[in-house]
Amino acid sequence: MADKPTYEELESMVNGLKAELVKSKQVEEKTKKLEAQLQMAQKMEAIATLAGGIAHVFNNLLMSIQGNTSLMLIDIDSLHPHYERLKSIEKQIQGGVKLTGQLLGYARKGKYEVTPISLNQIVNEISDTFGQTRKEVVIHRKLAEDLLAIEADQGQIEQVLLNLFVNAADAMPSGGDLILETMNVKHKHIKGKLYDPKAGNYVMLIIKDTGMGMDKSTMERIFDPFFTTKEIGRGTGLGLASVYGIIKAHGGYIDVESRKKHGTTFMVYLPAFKGKVRKITKTSDKLIKGTGTVLLVDDEKVIQEVCKELLEAIGYKVFSAIDGKEALKLYRKSQDKIDLVLLDMTMPNMSGSEVYNRMKEMNPDIKVLLSSGYSIDGEATDILKRGCNGFIQKPFNINALSQKIRKILEKK
Repeated sequence: MADKPTYEELESMVNGLKAELVKSKQVEEKTKKLEAQLQMAQKMEAIATLAGGIAHVFNNLLMSIQGNTSLMLIDIDSLHPHYERLKSIEKQIQGGVKLTGQLLGYARKGKYEVTPISLNQIVNEISDTFGQTRKEVVIHRKLAEDLLAIEADQGQIEQVLLNLFVNAADAMPSGGDLILETMNVKHKHIKGKLYDPKAGNYVMLIIKDTGMGMDKSTMERIFDPFFTTKEIGRGTGLGLASVYGIIKAHGGYIDVESRKKHGTTFMVYLPAFKGKVRKITKTSDKLIKGTGTVLLVDDEKVIQEVCKELLEAIGYKVFSAIDGKEALKLYRKSQDKIDLVLLDMTMPNMSGSEVYNRMKEMNPDIKVLLSSGYSIDGEATDILKRGCNGFIQKPFNINALSQKIRKILEKK
């Protein structure tokens, strides 16, 4: 008969079982966390793909309207009875561009020009402007003096701040406090989240309001596009969706904490940049006439026609191609006469990227201006890194097009 285990042996066995149980529970919790991360990522990615596609289609539609409006404005002066109507159409187009920009922001295809910038400076400027329009909101700022720079698109970060400020003000219809705070943090300080932040330094922005707050079910949906708790006509449901997409596109993270009747706090984390900050200077918006020949490549007939007229109005001769194969055939035949290629990125059968590569093989010194209803992010950035000369996003007006082309042709 085997000896009975001693008390010490029993105690050791029990402790071992407890340890295994704890380990099993930890594995289970970690598995649940990873499953939640995966489900959230899949949901956001699916909606982002749809949002990006919708924005691209709408930008192409707006391109046709903007192009024809620009052409009509060339032929009339400010005293013409239709002048103000056309300017009003342009204004409405910009409203549409703003909406598609928010969709592209959510789809993480919204970065345009990335430079080292000061978040404190942007917070000060945007909150000052916002405070003048929402005087019932009292703004408090606690900005770190030693705040690190961030590498970001200034216009997109301004959009993030404005959307979050408007959201806070709408939660305080009778007025309240908006508390803005910035600080430097490390990845290890960002704990207990559904995501695991990449190692490194971050700039943290806290935006806190004393408004009505949100319940749990609302909090779970606030970053979904077209979800809004506002009455019809007061919100598109794209503001916070674009905020989420823009922050993700910049390699950052955003969290929210809220309770009914106890206000809301948003916490934004953006990767820090240890470089010098430079101010972005705005260019003028004048029509610059030119001479030379442009090969226009676009698979949408309506856009091709209006862009051809825009180019001719600026002063250029135009060869037109409806797809990549026709473009390559034309360029092979007439490359000595062509000064610049205006190349659409998204085309069937042969993408703008492949067309660019083939043309570059024919002529290493080729000058190409990319055009797309998407933004400069992603594929366009890759083509620019390979030597492409510039990018213009649809919809563009005749002045913007003339300036982009002149800048490329003047560069040696």
